[in-house]
Amino acid sequence: MDIRKKQRAVVEALEDVKGRDIVVFNVAHQTAEFERVVIASGDSSRQVNALANSVQEKLKAMGAAIRGVEGRRNGEWALVDLGDIVAHVMHPAVRSHYNLEELWGGKEVKLKPAQSAAEKKKPKARAKTKAPPRRAKAAPRRRRQ
Repeated sequence: MDIRKKQRAVVEALEDVKGRDIVVFNVAHQTAEFERVVIASGDSSRQVNALANSVQEKLKAMGAAIRGVEGRRNGEWALVDLGDIVAHVMHPAVRSHYNLEELWGGKEVKLKPAQSAAEKKKPKARAKTKAPPRRAKAAPRRRRQ
């Protein structure tokens, strides 16, 4: 499965359950174990678990293998290992304590907005030509009496 499709599916699964502050880092140059790290925040233990479940379910439905899930028992953080992607979901306080952004840091991956099937079929609009500059309006004429 393409890493970009898998990465988008992880982010969408997190957004579906209202995950906050989602970031994706390309860490292929830092480790040979995986290529991407996804970090997200959940406001409660219940939401952290729901976010981890959402990632698992969406990627299983796509046919991706789930290598492991850690930390769901206490609900303050969860890790979902997808092989080439590792997703961390945490309470904001736990996230600031571990500061994974600084640890993995580096180049953040920017996702392009997903296109619907209808948008993909539409022909691309032509570039508009530059309009000529507008003339300044003349002063209004006085009416004769």
